[in-house]
Amino acid sequence: MTDTPFTMEDIRRTGAKKRDAWWTVFVVDPVAAPIALFIANRTRITPNQITVASFVLGLGAAVSFAFADYPALVLGAVLYHLSFVLDCVDGKVARLKDTGSIFGGWLDYILDRVRVFVCAVALMGGQFVKTGRPIYLYLAVFVVFLEMLRNLNALRVNAVREAMLTGIRQAIADSVPSGGSSGQLGTLPPATQEAVRRLAADDIDPDMELADGRPDPAEVIQQRFQAKFGPYTRFRDFLQTRRVRTHIISGIEFQMATFIIGPLTSIIPVVVITGSLLLVFEFAIIYKLWLSSRDYERIIQQIRAAPAAVQGPLPPAAPGRRP
Repeated sequence: MTDTPFTMEDIRRTGAKKRDAWWTVFVVDPVAAPIALFIANRTRITPNQITVASFVLGLGAAVSFAFADYPALVLGAVLYHLSFVLDCVDGKVARLKDTGSIFGGWLDYILDRVRVFVCAVALMGGQFVKTGRPIYLYLAVFVVFLEMLRNLNALRVNAVREAMLTGIRQAIADSVPSGGSSGQLGTLPPATQEAVRRLAADDIDPDMELADGRPDPAEVIQQRFQAKFGPYTRFRDFLQTRRVRTHIISGIEFQMATFIIGPLTSIIPVVVITGSLLLVFEFAIIYKLWLSSRDYERIIQQIRAAPAAVQGPLPPAAPGRRP
């Protein structure tokens, strides 16, 4: 319990992620935020304990799915939703109370992956035993494959993106002699020049999002994508004002469709349609990364070819000394 109670404003300011899946923002957070507030203010429950409780509910959902009849599927869908709500609560409590840990992040990540795997096997295996239709076995492989693909893709894309930004910083540092400054790249647009300067100064938001209206340094490697897909930027800005990611069908929406909407309606078409859409969005991320890599190579070449443009004016020499 805290001496000064947390408020919903604290949840909005520090407890909530700056960007999240639309399912989380619109369906889960309205429930998860008050629960997180209650736990943070009135209990000594730790984020890791919430993570474990979420996993236990996920196992309960898997057991229900395995029974395969409709009442069990409904119960499984409800338990999975509650499990995901708690999965969103643990991070909010950790951020509110500043009690997050490296182990807690690992635990949350691993148990989330195990929950999806167990529920996929239980749901599709139960339907296969009940109906004898092999398509459910293929769907189990499909769900697990997509979960693996989107997690590996997210990890590597984030790593490559950060490596490109770090490479630009290093190229600027290598091009600026002692006493120089990271001035302007005259061949780049003004907003890009500002983004490059911020990269050089490491003035960058951890989530690549800026609330102060200044250019996002990450956009320095997104120029080709934005040039090809101009409406995307406006659509992205519209969603970001509502804390929603542009990845409309992400792993979260696919999970909710597979383990909540599918069991309540029709598993096969729901999984096939949402899984196909997830693949489309994952390939869009890969395409965007490829375009970013071309931006990165071009900017690196410009920095190395025109160090004087990067340096800007050097400070005046001291009196009586050679410059």
